[in-house]
Amino acid sequence: MVDTTHDAVRRENLERARVNADRATTLHDANPASGRWTRRHWAHVSVLTTMAVLLAAIVPGFSSVLDPHLKPGTQRMTMALSLPKLGQHAGKTTDDRWQTVTLKPGQTLSGVFEELGIPYDQLARVMQHPKIKPTLRKLRPGTVLGFNLPADGSIRAMRLEAGPGIGDSPIELTFNGQALREQAVPVEITTRTVVLTGEVGKSLFASARQLGLGSSQLNQLTDEMFKYDIDFDSDLSEDDRFSVVVDQTWKNGQLVNTGPVQAATFTVDGQLKSAFRYLRDGKPEYFTPDGRSLKRPFIRMPIPYARLTSGFGGRNHPVLGAFRMHKGVDYAAGTGTPIQAAGDARVEFVGRKGGYGNVVILNHGGGKTTLYGHMSRFAGIRTGQHVAQGTVIGYVGATGLATGPHLHYEFRVNGVHMNPLKMTLPPPAPLTGDALVAFKGETRHALEKIREVENVVFQLDDGSRVATAAPPAKAKRSNRRRG
Repeated sequence: MVDTTHDAVRRENLERARVNADRATTLHDANPASGRWTRRHWAHVSVLTTMAVLLAAIVPGFSSVLDPHLKPGTQRMTMALSLPKLGQHAGKTTDDRWQTVTLKPGQTLSGVFEELGIPYDQLARVMQHPKIKPTLRKLRPGTVLGFNLPADGSIRAMRLEAGPGIGDSPIELTFNGQALREQAVPVEITTRTVVLTGEVGKSLFASARQLGLGSSQLNQLTDEMFKYDIDFDSDLSEDDRFSVVVDQTWKNGQLVNTGPVQAATFTVDGQLKSAFRYLRDGKPEYFTPDGRSLKRPFIRMPIPYARLTSGFGGRNHPVLGAFRMHKGVDYAAGTGTPIQAAGDARVEFVGRKGGYGNVVILNHGGGKTTLYGHMSRFAGIRTGQHVAQGTVIGYVGATGLATGPHLHYEFRVNGVHMNPLKMTLPPPAPLTGDALVAFKGETRHALEKIREVENVVFQLDDGSRVATAAPPAKAKRSNRRRG
């Protein structure tokens, strides 16, 4: 009975304590000023204050509503914020986006369209355009195609760049709905006369190509302009220099053509050798600055860049083993190397002749003949035919008495064998009169270009300058290679 009474009293006291506690909390929350604020109260007030400040800044006049005590006429500073337009996506642009494709061997226009993801119906429209069809038939590897492909996946325009020719202009096709409009793209073509200069280095051909010279310009230098004066296999050293004057054609800022060599110079052992191109009787010929022809009646070497292996005079025959007179000179070269006619001539003999093997004999007139032996085959010439200097008459071989492929070359005057390396024959007549005046007028610009670089490039070790007309001599270098 006592325990039951105590339990009832304890429960009554606990219930009264809970009710009092709830009443105190309710009064405290209803009137914050009567007690301490909680973090929740501070958060609410902070949010409300921030919103009020933003509204006052963005909406003009709203600040006066928030503050009824603001005096009339009082100025407040407001700030206008630019808001993005509806539907505009960040990063989207409608600017042109050109992509270029260079056609590769075997690549077709349809393949290019497929790679770029251009719809087939657009390709069909291009293929059926009446003014574009002829151009499409001329597409070759190396042709540059341009495509304007906006970010939305459509095609805005297509451009067919001109090929290697100079006169053709690029064509641009503009896609506008179902319409296809074509127009020629303006082309800027300029021609500049330039001087390309450098050192021979380890390879004249490699150095010349680095300067932008092609095979045609290189052949001019070695096979036409200086073939009588320079042995390009043995006369040049790495520190020798050369300069070349050419006309270059530029199309829209890109080099598209390099013309023939107008003038060129080489320094060999410090001596300046120069050549200027001029048309005499309609044919290109090369002259010194004062109009003397650089052409000679006979080429110094019937095989360019070959190696001299046996000179003129007595020797032990490499096959027979006996001492015999060597009545010509031998040039070693690989089987099939072209052999050139040493000068203008009439073909006197084509066939086989004893130890000479396959032989060609040329008659140059005035009792002068040349013989070319041990050929592997002939070059389609026949007896009685007239050939010009430099014409290929056959190919190096080892027919007859020969230990290996080489050319045996003989020079005879009225039947008497002469040393081809020591023959000195008069050159063609120099330019005179009106021809000389015309030559100097045509080559003046090239001569000025050469002199511009000579003042910088062709400076000798002692500090003196090389002039065009009479360059000072320089002692031979000890590292000079000789064949």
